[in-house]
Amino acid sequence: MSLKKFFKSDPDDTSIFGHGFADIIDSYDWDETLRLVNEATDADVRRVLAKAARNTKPLTPEEFAILISPAADPYLEQMAQMSHRYTQERFGNTISLYIPMYVSNACTNKCVYCGFNYDNPLERTILTMAQVEAECKAIRAMGPFENILIVSGEFPSKCGVDYLENVLKVCRPYFHNMTIEVQPMRAYEYERLTHSGLNGVVCFQETYHRGAYCKYHPHGMKSHYDWRLNGYDRMGDAGVHKIGLGVLLGLEQWQADVVMMARHLRYLQKHYWKTRYSVNFPRMRPSGSGYQPVSIISDRELAKLTCAFRLFDHDVDISFSTREDPEYRTHIMPLGVTSMSAGSQTEPGGYCSTPDALEQFEVSDERSPKQVSESIAKAGFQPVWKDWDSIFD
Repeated sequence: MSLKKFFKSDPDDTSIFGHGFADIIDSYDWDETLRLVNEATDADVRRVLAKAARNTKPLTPEEFAILISPAADPYLEQMAQMSHRYTQERFGNTISLYIPMYVSNACTNKCVYCGFNYDNPLERTILTMAQVEAECKAIRAMGPFENILIVSGEFPSKCGVDYLENVLKVCRPYFHNMTIEVQPMRAYEYERLTHSGLNGVVCFQETYHRGAYCKYHPHGMKSHYDWRLNGYDRMGDAGVHKIGLGVLLGLEQWQADVVMMARHLRYLQKHYWKTRYSVNFPRMRPSGSGYQPVSIISDRELAKLTCAFRLFDHDVDISFSTREDPEYRTHIMPLGVTSMSAGSQTEPGGYCSTPDALEQFEVSDERSPKQVSESIAKAGFQPVWKDWDSIFD
């Protein structure tokens, strides 16, 4: 079924078929983007770092590409010091803590790398509102979390806007800041959820390579590349307070993907300048699908990427999840990170019990929220559980 036929009777056609970043992304050549990275010289790196040090104009995505190049390797320590300084200027010495809550692993997509793949022959779970509330209580018993990320597989008929609205209403008495990571929605649906307490939306494009995207997403709503990519414009049109971007490092050449993401961020900032933004750098993790990464980004390269993105944008929130192990998360903190997850369970109902539900991916940092918080404080940072009080809502 085509996307147009699927939404034939939708009352808000402009939010579905309107213009967005998908209309211009093909003007950026993938191979040429890789050449920007691979052919950068030592002189190019020194020129971009000098501009970053002057701090009079923001770096361009093309200059960001130079900072993640092999030529920039000898300058990682200098980049780290600059990244640390600019992060402290904007965010102070703080690390914001959040926790994901998976409400469903039911999904109509057949993403080849994901544990939620429709073809995986495992029992699917969709939490009832009573179970959602039980999860909320269990999370609050773990620590004073106020920032929650509500995650669901992409199953619009069962976990669509009606279901999510009910979930938000149940969670709202327990958490002040609620973000969702679900299937892309229509603009008026995002707006509707903001009235139930929605503050932010995280959506992973997975890869910006149009051809490879279709290979990794052969079936389901997620197979529609333009629909997903223009979803960020629909979030902006709906007035979502904070939008999170990310690519899955390991699907394609990570250097080209993150440069495309930098271009996407600049586009969104220009068109939806009232919105806050965050970026995520998740590396491929083992999942129930059995899929293994095509390309690998090393620990050092990920550190360089983190520093480069902070030099590229001083205000963006950079988040690291429990995909990374404890030691690495501790060492990456001073390099530009501003938020981290803690105590994560990646299966529905995981905080109340240990169900046999399907996980989306394996967690690498299995420390408790208290242990994560103590580690942050030991590293000289202040763990922040809450960004504001309800009196200001």
